[in-house]
Amino acid sequence: MMKNLKFILFAFLVPFVCNAFAQQKPALTWKDVSKWTYNRGNSLSPDGQWMAWASGPTEGDLKMMIKKTLDTLHYSYPIGASASGLSFSKDSKYAAFKVSVKDVEAKAARKTNKPVYDKLMLVSLADNKQITFERVKSFSFSGDSPSWLAVQFMALETASKEPTAAKGTDILLYNLSSKKSFNLGNVAEFAFNKAGDQLAYTVDANGQNGNGILLRDMKTGITIALDNDKAAYKSINWNENGTAFAALKANKNDKYKDEVLSVIGISKINGDLTTKVTYNGLEDNGFPKEMGINTNASPYWSDDQTTLYFGINSLAKKEDKKADSTSKAKPEPKKEDIEKPDMMIWNWQDKRLQSAQQTQEARDKTFSYTSSYRISDQKFTQLADSNMRSVMVAPKQLYAIGYDNSKYELMGNLDGQSYTDIYLIDLKTGAKKQIFDKMYATNGGRLSVAPNGKTASYYVDGIFYSINLETTVSTNLTGNIKSSFIDQLDDHNVNKPATQNLGWSTDSKYALIMDNYDLWKISADGKGVVSLSDNWKSKKTEVAGRLRIYQDEKGTDLSKDQYFNVFSTNDKKGGIGLLAAGKNKIEVLFMDDNTYGSFAKAERGSVYVYTKSNAQESPSYYASTTATLVAPKQVNTNTPDQAKYAWTTGVKLINYISANGDSLQAALYLPANYVPGKAYPTITYIYERLTDGLNNYSMPSFPGAGFNKAMYLSNGYAVLEPDIKYKLNDPGMSSVACVVPAVKAAIATGIVDEKNVAIHGHSWGGYQTSFLITQTNIFKAAAAGAPLTNMISMYSLIYWNSGGTNQAIFEASQGRLTPGYWDNWDAFARNSPVYHIKKVQTPLLLLHNDKDGAVDFTQGIEYYNGLRRLNKPVVMVTYRGENHGIAKLPNRKDYAVRMMEYFDYMLKGKPAPEWWSKGVNRLDMEKHLDVRAFEESDN
Repeated sequence: MMKNLKFILFAFLVPFVCNAFAQQKPALTWKDVSKWTYNRGNSLSPDGQWMAWASGPTEGDLKMMIKKTLDTLHYSYPIGASASGLSFSKDSKYAAFKVSVKDVEAKAARKTNKPVYDKLMLVSLADNKQITFERVKSFSFSGDSPSWLAVQFMALETASKEPTAAKGTDILLYNLSSKKSFNLGNVAEFAFNKAGDQLAYTVDANGQNGNGILLRDMKTGITIALDNDKAAYKSINWNENGTAFAALKANKNDKYKDEVLSVIGISKINGDLTTKVTYNGLEDNGFPKEMGINTNASPYWSDDQTTLYFGINSLAKKEDKKADSTSKAKPEPKKEDIEKPDMMIWNWQDKRLQSAQQTQEARDKTFSYTSSYRISDQKFTQLADSNMRSVMVAPKQLYAIGYDNSKYELMGNLDGQSYTDIYLIDLKTGAKKQIFDKMYATNGGRLSVAPNGKTASYYVDGIFYSINLETTVSTNLTGNIKSSFIDQLDDHNVNKPATQNLGWSTDSKYALIMDNYDLWKISADGKGVVSLSDNWKSKKTEVAGRLRIYQDEKGTDLSKDQYFNVFSTNDKKGGIGLLAAGKNKIEVLFMDDNTYGSFAKAERGSVYVYTKSNAQESPSYYASTTATLVAPKQVNTNTPDQAKYAWTTGVKLINYISANGDSLQAALYLPANYVPGKAYPTITYIYERLTDGLNNYSMPSFPGAGFNKAMYLSNGYAVLEPDIKYKLNDPGMSSVACVVPAVKAAIATGIVDEKNVAIHGHSWGGYQTSFLITQTNIFKAAAAGAPLTNMISMYSLIYWNSGGTNQAIFEASQGRLTPGYWDNWDAFARNSPVYHIKKVQTPLLLLHNDKDGAVDFTQGIEYYNGLRRLNKPVVMVTYRGENHGIAKLPNRKDYAVRMMEYFDYMLKGKPAPEWWSKGVNRLDMEKHLDVRAFEESDN
């Protein structure tokens, strides 16, 4: 009987056990990531009735999806291996997008250096009729006019590839109504005006025959040549109204080494008489010697079409090679034949390091000094110069603001504390007046000029001010408000860092300025002050930024509905708020445990769209036809493969107290198939403050730093992301004070297996990872990417990506160590991993690439060799030629796989990978990589 009972129980339980196993979804593998399908890019038609996006796998061929925003009708088109943007015609009847070659063809072409060409697909949205154009270079609909599509084609393969060869190719003007086409030959550049009734284009033909700049009336088809010359034309730049444009013209000149540029200004288009102005400055005594118009700066008209603005830079003359025919002396050797040393001279007085000058050499050679030319009196004015290099022409072109940091540049590059003198330039007279002396520019330091061009706001020592540019009288805007305008979360070595300045209202009457939570509307004279968010500070809710939805809006138009991101710093809920037209209070439309983004309004319709996502659900679009966003309808779905795999079951927000007594938070992401009461292996991922991203979705990918949260969560890991608050001169110790209590708080939840906790970070996170394992044994394993390991040696090394020194980064930015180690030795040593290396008991996987331009390769080498000398378990991985992050896909894949192999061994007890347990000899590396490539392709 007992035997039968056992059989009955077994027979009864088997179906449930089998069903449980059948329902268990598989974890993601790295091979799955290559096939992971997701949406990218988005376009909303002007009337809001259509949306478009590309969708497809991480690697492989994509599709362009076009769908009715509020209906189920949709179209799908294969677009090859890469996605480019989709454009709608202004009447929303047509869509156009490029189609690239398939992924297989693209890979084959790269191996053989064979050129590949895009196609263009034009779709009639009403009936899904399609027209395809081959070998397309670029395309454009005709501005606000729904009549035309311009398609520019690639040059023939037989065309000359020489730098001086003609750049012009065919353009097809396709009439969307009549379906007729018109060909324009040898076009180098083209641009419709805003209305779309005029097309300006340049011709660049063989031998420069017929080169010029032309204007076609799109209604009549009449084309006029505005300028013809043996020259190259470029940089067509229409004004906002489409009644004028400026361009550049390049002529060869025997007196100069490089081409001589001229500015061409075409104005009064659509008027009684189109006018043309050409200016190159060579015959102007007021134009600086050995200077010319800059080819790299687009010229533009002033609003009133009285003045042209452009850039100038150096223009060297050719040397006079005439020899004295009467001289019988031996000819001088040519300069190019004289052997010269290849060297650099580093002088302590250099304002920029020689390495910075070398890195920035191309920029310096082409640096553009802002200048102007007034037509009525033919007056040239150089606005920027070698000291006042930065000049901003203010709205309405009444004034320009100049910034001169020449007196402070050297010290700013040493200690990171930047200052600048600020000048006001009257654009009518050219008069220059200094209005601020030694303005602190490390945080702020720039004027925010109102749309009327007569008023500006600025920040000094915790207070925002306005300044009347006509009188230069300043007014206190925020000093009397009972709130702080110093960013309370900025813990860098910066003097009273500013909160966010959202600029001005469109009518220039009000400045919109944030404190740490609330948004204030303040009159330009400082007398009218209104809190638009009505003491949100009491609820720890903040206005998290303005959502710009109106094209070409100058400032914030308070006579229209305006939208804002809202965010709770307490529980990380996000949402959208509405400041209704003419109102003084932001209404929170919704706020919940989601992240909202990509907010947009149809340009010519009452359709509003936005994305919604959270830790478990990928971003999908929603649409509403009401200003208050009620009854939103889901437009699309994303990541269709997610349902096939085990996925995170959510996230918990943990509150804890750091060792320094600060109240902090940490995000604890739950593993797939989480069971309450069970503890899980956990990866602690660190950088600085991370919990504001609590509800962000992690897209499966091959990241440049190796760690992908979604992948680890799917594979049964929990992931902990704590916030870190820093004390000056103790960045490493601060991370210990914040991270260790966070781990202990996470363990206390019962979710984290205290015996199987690892830590990972990259760059600054890599530094803190390397430091933490010298101070605590709470971690069973660590992986550090591109870490700083010796703060003393790192302080004076070069940040090669910019050529500057790390000293400024340490003293005023992320390093948080100041002054130099010679006066602060204890702090530098106390926070350097290498000086505590003997205490390390945690195995370390180290990534450091040999061409790292941010954290010098020697930092990784120094830590690796120190650990190796002490016989501590460490493996360093280096990808040759890679910079601070891993860029090449094969390398990104390789490191992602190796990191998970390492953590699986350390935290899950899986077999140790041989590259960790035994290493790989140099002569065996090729075989090692071949075997791994075969194994991965076979999985």
